Amino acid sequence: MEFRRYVETDYNALCDFLIELNRADCTHINWNWARFEWMYGHPEFDLSAICSIGLWFDGERIVGAAIYDMYFGEAFCGVLPGYEAQYAAVLQYAYMELKDDAGLGIAVCDENGAEIAAAAAEGFAAAEQDETIMSMDLSRSFRAGLPEGLHFEEIGPGTDEKALAWFFWQGFDHGSDRSEFEQSGQTPPRARVHFDQRLSVGAVTEDGELVSYCCLWFCSGTDYAYVEPVCTVPAWRGKGAARAVIFEALGRAAALGAKKAYVISDLAFYEKLGFRKELHYTFYRKNTADS
Repeated sequence: MEFRRYVETDYNALCDFLIELNRADCTHINWNWARFEWMYGHPEFDLSAICSIGLWFDGERIVGAAIYDMYFGEAFCGVLPGYEAQYAAVLQYAYMELKDDAGLGIAVCDENGAEIAAAAAEGFAAAEQDETIMSMDLSRSFRAGLPEGLHFEEIGPGTDEKALAWFFWQGFDHGSDRSEFEQSGQTPPRARVHFDQRLSVGAVTEDGELVSYCCLWFCSGTDYAYVEPVCTVPAWRGKGAARAVIFEALGRAAALGAKKAYVISDLAFYEKLGFRKELHYTFYRKNTADS
């Protein structure tokens, strides 16, 4: 077994590790290759700390990883089946290298008793923070008409970057003050390795304004699509635009071979679309004050 810190050339191997991990045990689906890829390209992801990701190798194969989530203070820790004895070392590394001033939190599936016990042995305790994974079977038809005046467009490299950043600013409820947006220096997501423009679906007005958006992530090595992100500008909420872009994207993913879709959410909105709560994760924390 060899440990080393992440370097750029490990990107595909780390995605492969996350695919294999979730193929073997769906209790880790909260951290899948697509969540990593989405986060990796997010403007707020701290790329300056990327070498802090810890990897454990058996030959050329990654068998364990400790990955920070956007910033230090939260992390994912996982090992492949057969390497469970290494999990304690992954937790120890994550706490030493990926904590913030307050400590470190990790999300562990409530059904994964072995990892809960290992976290407890390393001084982690259950916190109030949690997250839920919802899923939908894609062996159904997806039909949802767009509100009048809108049409579908694929949102990709040709999209006006400043307009896209302004859309996300409004869609994620930062406000409608254009001057505040301009001063924020917000930028659109960075390019992703496995981005498929066919699964990047927007609802656009006749004037070319993007008002609702859904992006899915899918690769042929898996049987699931991951939903991230979904947002709609306030003026178009409650009119069916979000449902339409989500269903359009899900139908396209199903046509490409996806059998299931996952979203990290517990919102009633997704339940109304047909998603069902599948797995619940509790965050376990180890605080610096307790160490």
